[in-house]
Amino acid sequence: MSQVEPLFIEETLKDEFWIMSMHEELNQFKRNDVCELVAYSKNMDNIDTKWVFKNKLVEHGLITRNKARLVAKGYNQQEDIDFGETYAPVTRFKIVRLLLAYALL
Repeated sequence: MSQVEPLFIEETLKDEFWIMSMHEELNQFKRNDVCELVAYSKNMDNIDTKWVFKNKLVEHGLITRNKARLVAKGYNQQEDIDFGETYAPVTRFKIVRLLLAYALL
């Protein structure tokens, strides 16, 4: 596992652990069928992407895995033209239990 979160893609491409994380992310896209590549035409707007790299930590600050995310720079997207639905992240079960415990008080 890599101990350093890279700032530039050139750093990332030299580290096999980050490359494996990038492959995992791309495989998730394919497995979950969340995007579709289309042929580019001149009347389309190109949506840029960027990689975000983070180390996942446990309570004691130990690194458990390297996580790479490919994100769209979506500030220039228009609903129903560039996308049809949005994705909402899933919360941890621990947080749901905590909220339910507060609700029962």
